[in-house]
Amino acid sequence: MGAGPIGLAIAWRCAARGLRVVVHDPAPGSGASHVAAGMLAPVAEAYFGEDELTGLLTESARRWPGFAAELTEATGVDIGYRTEGTLMVGLTADDLAEARRLWSYQQGLGLPVSLLRPSQLREREPALAPRVRGGALAATDHQVDPRRLVPALRLAAARAGAVLVTEPVRQLSEPSGGVTVVAAGCGAAALTGLPVRPVKGQVLRLRTPDGGPPGFRHVIRGYADGEHVYLVPRECGEVVVGATVEERTDVAVSAGAVLRLLRAAVDLMPELAEYDLVETIAGLRPGTPDNAPILGPLPSRPDVLAATGHHRHGIVLTPVTADLITGLITGEGTDDPLLTPFRADRFHPDSKEEDLWS
Repeated sequence: MGAGPIGLAIAWRCAARGLRVVVHDPAPGSGASHVAAGMLAPVAEAYFGEDELTGLLTESARRWPGFAAELTEATGVDIGYRTEGTLMVGLTADDLAEARRLWSYQQGLGLPVSLLRPSQLREREPALAPRVRGGALAATDHQVDPRRLVPALRLAAARAGAVLVTEPVRQLSEPSGGVTVVAAGCGAAALTGLPVRPVKGQVLRLRTPDGGPPGFRHVIRGYADGEHVYLVPRECGEVVVGATVEERTDVAVSAGAVLRLLRAAVDLMPELAEYDLVETIAGLRPGTPDNAPILGPLPSRPDVLAATGHHRHGIVLTPVTADLITGLITGEGTDDPLLTPFRADRFHPDSKEEDLWS
């Protein structure tokens, strides 16, 4: 259930192994992935207290080059996979101090974070604002275009034999000898009872006036007068600017969010003021109480596997999630230690982490 990148990648992997696969989704590719920027950023998104999640992100990012190459070979589709790396920057002294705390933590985990002086930043990206006080390079943080990725995965799954059914699923059926995978994002809560909640994100898309490539190559993740913002350049001239993180369930775009994101973006990259604003959009990420995905069988239904709750990380976690869930289905990866911290039973009322259930 679910024809976003997670569900389609699992379908592709299973069908390629000769399994009979049916994917249910009334609107394939219309969920969080349609809004997502597509950053593959295990380093820049390594946050305090999320060491196990960081390990999963890092492992999945390690699999991305092979995954991208295999998908491109299977479909002939350019999915916009780019490897220039990510620059993390601070605009003011306070912004830089906040950023340095996080970079120090990331370096303490052994992640590849290289500190850069302002002059070194502008050697890499001359279009950065002169006010930028300092930054760091995460060379292994890459990007992909989700709006190219999802159609490619749909094509790969279909060519491998998977069948897509565009009818909604209201409830789980009784056990029938097969395996059901719930990769329905926020919809997983109603189907499984798992604590998956919607987390709203608002995103902007800009385009260069002449349609040529943007004036910068790296993904930029910055702090600008206390506002966090990212800028993701595409070869087609698009720049994705995001994103808010709101505990809301609507998908309305607010003027205040657009203002904050644009102000921060232009403060870091002044040339963006001359770009066309071509889209404002909001989506709902599937969040969990500990911000980590839920992977594996439901405690009460071993024939139902969850692959949900990826929050901000659905795109980067696509390869590893597909491999882990496919391994459970085929019996090849039932003891994979990567699964242990992310099992569905960690939210069961009888588990040691009972407070997360509430």
